Amino acid sequence: MKQIQFENKYNASWENFSYLINDLEKSKKNQKTNLLERYDFPRQYREVCNQLAIAKQRHYSPILIERLHSLVLRGHEQIYRNKTFWLWRVIEFLSSSFPNLIRKHYKIFWLATALFYIPAIAMGISCFKNNEIIYSVMDQSSVADMEYMYDPENRKIGRNEARQTDTDIMMFGYYIFNNISVGFRTFASGILLGLGSIFFLFYNGLVIGGVSGYLTSLGFVETFWSFVSGHGSFELTAIVICGMAGLLLAKPIFSPGNMTRIDALKLTAMDAIQLVMGAALMLVVAAFIEAFWSPSSFITTNIKYIAAAFLWLIVIGYFIFVGRTSDEG
Repeated sequence: MKQIQFENKYNASWENFSYLINDLEKSKKNQKTNLLERYDFPRQYREVCNQLAIAKQRHYSPILIERLHSLVLRGHEQIYRNKTFWLWRVIEFLSSSFPNLIRKHYKIFWLATALFYIPAIAMGISCFKNNEIIYSVMDQSSVADMEYMYDPENRKIGRNEARQTDTDIMMFGYYIFNNISVGFRTFASGILLGLGSIFFLFYNGLVIGGVSGYLTSLGFVETFWSFVSGHGSFELTAIVICGMAGLLLAKPIFSPGNMTRIDALKLTAMDAIQLVMGAALMLVVAAFIEAFWSPSSFITTNIKYIAAAFLWLIVIGYFIFVGRTSDEG
C-alpha cells in the first residue's frame, strides 16, 4: 500500500482519535474514565500504535511518522495516567505491541537467532564428538559443576552441590537473577555499535551448545534434556530477543533511513526497550518452569518432553499470529 492510500484510509480515524484526546485532556478525572470506556479508547490507541509501526516499517515520510508518533505519545499519557487501566496496559503489550515488534524487526530477529544457534549447534556437535573441546569455553570447575548437576545419581537434578538444600522458591529467585543478568548483558552491550550483543549471543551459544553436547556424550541424556527442555522455549528465545534489541540500537547508526541518526535512534530505542521488557517477562516464566517443573521427580520424562514441545509451539505461534493486523504483509 502506497503512503497516499494509507493516509486516505486512516486519516479520518486519526482525526477522531485526536479530537478524543483533546476531550480527555480537558476532562476531569471521573469524566475521563467514562470517556475511555465509552469510546473504547484502548482499542483505538492500539490501532494507532500498529499503524505507526507499519508506517515506520514501510519508511513512509518523517512528517507522517511524526504525526502518528505524537498521537501515540498523547494517547499513551492518557491511558497511563488512568490507574484503572494498568491491567489493560499489560494485556495490550502482550497481545499486540510485543509480538508486533518482533515481526516489525524480523530481519534483526533472524540475524540474532543465527548468531546464537549456529555456534550453539556447531559447538554441541564438536563437544559430542570430542568432549575435551568443552574446556575451550569453560574451566574445569564449571564443567565439574555441570557434571554434578545432571548426574543421574544427583539427589536434586539441576542443582550443584552448594544449592542442594535450597528450596524451590529460593531457586526461583536465583534463576530470575541469573536469567535477567544474562539477558541484560546481551542487550546493554549493544550500545557498542552492536558488537557487544554479537559477542554475547555468540558466546552464550557456544557455552549452551557445548554443555549440551558434552553432557549428551557422557550419557546424561534423560536427566539433562528432560530438565532443560521445559524452560528452553522461553529462556533461549528471550536471550535471542535481548540480543536482537541490542543489535537494534546499532541500526540507526548505520541505516537511519530518511531521518537524522538522532531521531532514528530515539524511535528505535523505544522499540528496543519494549523488546527487553517482553524478554524479561519470558525469562521470569522460564525461571518459574525451571524452579518448579523441570526438577520435579513426580513427572515422567515423556510428559516433560510433550510439555516442552507444546511450549515451543505456543512461543512460535505467539510471535507469528498474535496481534497480527490486516495491513501486515
